[in-house]
Amino acid sequence: MLSSTRYFLFALTLVLLSGCGTVKNMFGSGEDNTIPPTPLVEIETLTEIIKLWSKDTGKGSTKQYLKLTPSHIQGKVFVADVRGKLTAFDATSGNRLWENDADMSITGGPGSSETLTMIGSDNGDVLAYASESGDFLWQAKVSSEILAAPQEAYGIVVVRTIDGKIFGLDANDGSRLWIYDRTVPALTLRGTSNPVITGDVVIAGFDGGRISAIELHTGKLIWETSVSLASGRSQLERMVDIDSEPVVIGNDIYVATFQGRLASVALENGRITWTRDISSYAGLTADEKNIYITDDQSHVWALERSSGNSVWKQEGLFARRVTAPATFGELVVVGDLEGYLHWMDKSNGQFVARTQISKSPILAPPVAVEDIVYAYSSDGTLVAYTSH
Repeated sequence: MLSSTRYFLFALTLVLLSGCGTVKNMFGSGEDNTIPPTPLVEIETLTEIIKLWSKDTGKGSTKQYLKLTPSHIQGKVFVADVRGKLTAFDATSGNRLWENDADMSITGGPGSSETLTMIGSDNGDVLAYASESGDFLWQAKVSSEILAAPQEAYGIVVVRTIDGKIFGLDANDGSRLWIYDRTVPALTLRGTSNPVITGDVVIAGFDGGRISAIELHTGKLIWETSVSLASGRSQLERMVDIDSEPVVIGNDIYVATFQGRLASVALENGRITWTRDISSYAGLTADEKNIYITDDQSHVWALERSSGNSVWKQEGLFARRVTAPATFGELVVVGDLEGYLHWMDKSNGQFVARTQISKSPILAPPVAVEDIVYAYSSDGTLVAYTSH
């Protein structure tokens, strides 16, 4: 466990010691212990990947290591950069529809609904814009830095902060409606899980390996389940954070923890139906049959949704800091530290294509909508692909 943790800390420099800033060297020496990424080998291109358009959207997030994942709603793709520029593009043509500038350091978002597109700052500012026009609507203040994308449904904006709080805000003016608070462990990864709104319930994963269901309109706890229990003698070994977004399909929730487990959880009552010992901070996705997950060594897995049994495992991207997967037709796609997208056959994990969008790392997972995949590099390059 410790060797994979060592790789994770030095490769990504994402560990945050609460109240003390970023841990520069957890092991007391100045040596670089990063495991080198697996070199890429030539593959046979079995699927034609077609670039539809590419745009330079702004500053990006290379130095800050932020997953500013694009959002998609009603034929628009929204992208935010670290300096506060928020841009909307036509999802098909790539034409720039509108642009606005928050003029502050953005660390979370964008999150979009039919009416609002929201971003969050390092100082706990929540800013809301009209999704259609880009007009600035309101600004609200929460308790601390926002790394997750704010979400909106039924007139309520849900915001997660790094100090373990979830805020419910009025979507009309940003006024505070409720707060849900969880204690944050002394040592955590620098990242937070995006809350997921399903019906009138908020599903949220927390540092410490717990997942909660919260009433959307009141902030009251419905149930809470421990996905992974901390073990080990040191705080480092006891980290079991949920940093990736839970996936909700029907009555099932799929959630992964770092140094812990992947679990299937019943939406109704929080009961765990199955688990697998797979550690992940990057995240997962799912389709009607399988779950696709990137583990903490950058291996990509396909597992049966019903049981968690393995379908395939792709080990060819070891230590390449691979993103969460996205599914696209009969393909699975991930991004890596050198700006490559790796396209795999959904049935067996075989590589079928490789494309490069820039030379900078891809930190945000690809976003697949219908017949287009959107990939966002940390230097601000946004590219749309389809396949033939």
